[in-house]
Order: sequence, then C-alpha cells, then structure tokens
Amino acid sequence: MDDRHARHRRRPADPRRRPIEGYRPTDALRFDRVVGDALRSLPAPLLEHLQSVEIHLTDLPPVSSSGAADGVPLGRYDTPEVARWRRRAPDRSVDRLVLYRRPLEARARSRAELVALVREVVLHEVAHHLGIDDDGIEELGWS
Repeated sequence: MDDRHARHRRRPADPRRRPIEGYRPTDALRFDRVVGDALRSLPAPLLEHLQSVEIHLTDLPPVSSSGAADGVPLGRYDTPEVARWRRRAPDRSVDRLVLYRRPLEARARSRAELVALVREVVLHEVAHHLGIDDDGIEELGWS
C-alpha cells in the first residue's frame, strides 16, 4: 500500500538479524548473570584467588586507558598500590577486577560467545597478575 506521498511501505524487520554492534543483554542484571556464568566456569585454583578480589562492572573504560590491541581494553586488574597511583580510591585495600561491559558485548555475537569472552578476559587478567604468561596458561590447561 502506498501512502499519500507516493512512498512505498517499508518491509517488516527481519527478526533473525542481530544488531551490528554485537550481542547485548537487555539490562545490567542479565550481564551480571553472564559474568556469573563465566566465573563459575573458571578453574578451581583461580576461583580460590578470586575470593579476595572485588569484581566491578562498568559500561566503558576511561578515555586514557589502553591495553588491548585495538586500543579498547576489555578489563583491568588493579591492586591497591595501582589504585593509589591512579588516585582512584586511596583507602581501598582489596584487589579489584574491572570488566568493561560495552566493549565485551561489541565483540560477542551470542550469549555463549559473551560468556566465553568474559571468561577469557578474567582468566588472563588474574593469571597475568599472578605472574603467569599466556604460555603458562596453556601449560596449566586453563585456556
């Protein structure tokens, strides 16, 4: 059916198409569940270390942060000394793992990919903090 301006009616949206920017849970609570699923899939020795680590979720990294190959970090592991140096929270005495929600969602195309990506980021950040390099992660069978 044409409208009065002689334009054609638009086709209905294809429900199978995913958003261009990747998989995005509908709200922060669902992203928390994704992170919980990823954390439960980590190896037991790593989970023991994470008991004393505060996990903080935020939408975007600070503008001055760097660390990923394309310039947008996916996560960061802060110790209290690093936090003091950055002047974030001088009175904090607990290690903190920060995950950036939007860059993680932009790289995943499904919930399963998002869980796997969050798991990989947490694994690498904690392992590098413990002094384990990528080859060591492979040798331990954690990847």
